Amino acid sequence: APVGTAAVVLPMDAQKKWVFKTTQNDNVIAEALIADMVKRGIKTVGFVGTSDPYGENWHKVFSGLAASKGIQVVAKESFQRQDTSLTGQALKIISKKPQAVLIAAPGGAAVTPQVALFDRGYKGQIYQTHGAALDEFLKRGGKKVENTILAASLMLVLNEIPATHPSKALATKYMNDYKKLHGTFPATFGANVYDAGLLLQKAVPVALKTAKPGTAQFRGALRTALESTKEVAGTQGVFNMTPTDHSGFDKRGREMITVKNGQWVLLK
Repeated sequence: APVGTAAVVLPMDAQKKWVFKTTQNDNVIAEALIADMVKRGIKTVGFVGTSDPYGENWHKVFSGLAASKGIQVVAKESFQRQDTSLTGQALKIISKKPQAVLIAAPGGAAVTPQVALFDRGYKGQIYQTHGAALDEFLKRGGKKVENTILAASLMLVLNEIPATHPSKALATKYMNDYKKLHGTFPATFGANVYDAGLLLQKAVPVALKTAKPGTAQFRGALRTALESTKEVAGTQGVFNMTPTDHSGFDKRGREMITVKNGQWVLLK
């Protein structure tokens, strides 16, 4: 298995075997967050996530890995992505007095529970998933998301990443080329599509050796070629896929990041 993968692996079924993704599996990110919690001596955590597959899978993955490290999830709350007030959820979590809270929500929805906790005086450490890795999170949260900790793509802190990282040069070129075309730097989610292109660039020539495009044989050969991806650098990490792991990121696909003065910075 690739370096840094955890024991939590979703079963490969008839549908999933045809699906590949260029984002980090939740367990790869959760491992990093839990390691930081262990380092800080955190034993109790509150959890609040979206009431959809994103939040539900995060609770399943995180609670299992956390328990293995002696960390207890003492409160679990959920919300809809479009909710504008989470006072009730915040008060319930605070009543359990957790040392930290993990928020599992994608995009702008990640801000709302954190603001609710801040406004009700919660002083513990707030953790976010890689779903919050957007500049919109910083803009909407302002001072209320200072000191947030998350594990996410190196693209958020590219200037702090050493040149020896296998993704540094590729990510730098992608971001600069994108800005030249559009006037702004891309979100990490745009890089996911770019990385998909890089993977296909490697896999398609391999599949063409044994089958013709448009046939069932070609689709099977392409899947096999993608599953055989080894040490392919993308903008956000290095891919090593297998028949049971269609994401393929290891520790090189995440950085520990925090928010300081309204900016993403590497967690020291």
